[in-house]
Amino acid sequence: MKITGTRTELVELPADEPLAGAAENPNGKRPIVTVSVETDQGIAGLGVAYFGGALSRTLRHAIDELGALCIGEDPVRVEAVQQKLKNAAGGSAGPGGIYHLALSALDIALWDIRAKSVNLPLWKLLGGARDRVPTYASGALMRGLPLDRVVKAAATLKEKGWREMKTQLALP
Repeated sequence: MKITGTRTELVELPADEPLAGAAENPNGKRPIVTVSVETDQGIAGLGVAYFGGALSRTLRHAIDELGALCIGEDPVRVEAVQQKLKNAAGGSAGPGGIYHLALSALDIALWDIRAKSVNLPLWKLLGGARDRVPTYASGALMRGLPLDRVVKAAATLKEKGWREMKTQLALP
């Protein structure tokens, strides 16, 4: 099986209702980039990335650029494709950032192809050890908010039954 192409789309979804009253998305939209990695056997893998800012089109472009490097590769060899894309960045794209968001979207799509190629849901392909997966509340405890608002948001999340919360309070 070989990768024959990729297609990306920038989609603006309605933002979720904030979990604890935090003004997470002032314009009410959540821009995401979707990617479809297509193969010569008719299997397409889907991936998604979220940046959440004015650089969403840049993220789409990064996925397009990395996706072009995937053409001709075997999508089932996920790690080999990842290594090729990492090498293509020339070591200048440190941890995090748009490069890694783009790489992640393609990685998700490749794993989707791998699972579809053996007719298994991805969770089973990866071992499927759990029947349930713990989740956490994200987006309400952000840097830049006054401390009293963060404390109130955490209390609200706890009242709603959340046992785990993601904090984003450190400086970038």
